[in-house]
Amino acid sequence: MIKSEKYEFENSEGQQLAGRLELPDSPQSFAIFAHCFTCSKNVKAATRISRELAEQGIAVLRFDFTGLGNSEGDFSNTNFSSNVDDLIAASDALRESHRAPQLLVGHSLGGTAVLMAAGQIGEIRAAATIGSPAEPEHVTKMFGNQLHQIENRGEFQVDLAGRQFTIQKQFVDDVRSTDTKAWLRSLKKAVLICHSPIDKQVGIEQARYIYDNLQHPKSFLSLDGADHLLSSERDANFVARVLATWSSRYLE
Repeated sequence: MIKSEKYEFENSEGQQLAGRLELPDSPQSFAIFAHCFTCSKNVKAATRISRELAEQGIAVLRFDFTGLGNSEGDFSNTNFSSNVDDLIAASDALRESHRAPQLLVGHSLGGTAVLMAAGQIGEIRAAATIGSPAEPEHVTKMFGNQLHQIENRGEFQVDLAGRQFTIQKQFVDDVRSTDTKAWLRSLKKAVLICHSPIDKQVGIEQARYIYDNLQHPKSFLSLDGADHLLSSERDANFVARVLATWSSRYLE
């Protein structure tokens, strides 16, 4: 039986972050799921994959990054680095309340953050990305012509999927300053890269860059026919089942 529990913890700034823990009766291991840029823990892909992994015996914590969903904080003050910090805080919380996570899973920009966080959490043995960009700066393409407004004014309201978000110049500076190739090459964890060849938001070449710059063990899973958000339940469940089987090779 799977219990879905409300789970709250503090980030590095002392703000309360809202999460949900999918908990099997006798979990074999623990994992954290990081949602896509400006999404929430309740986006369909995060919910479906977390619950399916729980069915396979892996407890999964999915949570809202600072300033999103039900979490405290101002989104405009966050950036890629703060997302990584939130993942580390989530790991610390799980270590205290249950057991340290051994698996990190991230969707889109959440997957890029997962790769950076994986090297900073000692217990992590494996990480997986889903439709993730190799470089966090890739997300600025979503801003279009408004990127110039952000740079010139210091902040600007950007329309993302029909919702308004205030993006500050510090966010742009933060993603641009990340040395992707260096930390990919230094990562010594097993990694599974899941990507659709028809992903229109994050091209397949991003997966190739991640794969080429990682050390072994590394694996690639083609999500043939899937869209970026994994809106099909069939695609999300497929990822979860493969992920559970693949990660069992590395998790205690």
